[in-house]
Amino acid sequence: MKAAIIGATGYGGAELIRLIQHHPYLELGTLVSTSQTGPVARVYPHLSHIDRSFEGLHVDELCANNDLIFLATPPGVSSEWTPLLAERGKIVIDLSGDFRLDRPEVYQAWYGKQPAPANWLRRAVYGLSEWFGEEVKEAQIISNPGCYPTATLLALLPLLQAKAIDPSTIIIDAKSGVSGAGRGLKQAMLFGEVNENLRPYKVDGHQHIPEIERFASFVAGQEIRVNFVPHLVPMNRGILVTIYAKRMNNYSIDDLSEIYQNHYQKASFIRLRQQEWPETKQVQGSNYCDIAWHIDERTHQVIVLSAIDNLMKGAAGQAIQNANLRLGWPEESGLTFSPLFP
Repeated sequence: MKAAIIGATGYGGAELIRLIQHHPYLELGTLVSTSQTGPVARVYPHLSHIDRSFEGLHVDELCANNDLIFLATPPGVSSEWTPLLAERGKIVIDLSGDFRLDRPEVYQAWYGKQPAPANWLRRAVYGLSEWFGEEVKEAQIISNPGCYPTATLLALLPLLQAKAIDPSTIIIDAKSGVSGAGRGLKQAMLFGEVNENLRPYKVDGHQHIPEIERFASFVAGQEIRVNFVPHLVPMNRGILVTIYAKRMNNYSIDDLSEIYQNHYQKASFIRLRQQEWPETKQVQGSNYCDIAWHIDERTHQVIVLSAIDNLMKGAAGQAIQNANLRLGWPEESGLTFSPLFP
């Protein structure tokens, strides 16, 4: 099947190109960019072996020549284009945040962009496949989760479902490499600004907060509010999330182990580390999420750590995983490779 990529010149788009090249059931279709046209090699020299070009967006031609469409676009773009593509019967996997929230007013408040129509928001399925995989199998619009929410929710949801933590005490400390900010030119992303620096940002409210709260509330069966503070670290890839919450019902460390093992025993891309603490280097370039947990018996605090590659499990890898589920292929198709090391 041919897979088109809209927004193919960004970091997420480049990863999709790399993954689709080696996918057993997909081949590269149209590569769309509204910012650059011309040979792929001119934008990405590391892809100079690909004799392809970036093109402008022509919806009718795109739909005629492609079976599946990935959107790796900035916020506010997919909300306009996805309905046009879905109306023509195409399966759309959106890597932006435009379809992750079910209420237009919430999206507009947090993203500051024009939201998609409410009827299309309701049709989108959230592509956190380890939790909503059955819904993904039937979806026409799949909303790929954000990078921070992926690392956070995969670690947090089993504990909320089991009522092992007090949901009113959740604190999320998250750190990401600079590729999470995208490929656009920004002064704050210059080498001299980022190197040898650790920077908190959006302390007053990150746009991924309502996404985390929406699905945490759904699984917990009650309204959840979290404290979430992201930080930028001087590395290219990776997210490490540390979650703190008060223990409930006197759960032991063995109880937490059982909770995680029961939920993720069949999850191909979840690696439970228990007393081995995750590191971003251990998941780099892969679709794995490494999770570990600890109980501080002195403070009765549960501490959970989660590591992903933000461009893989946090973006392109998870998008391919969702495509596999939706099209009835083995979930691991095109994703069975080890992390890069060193």
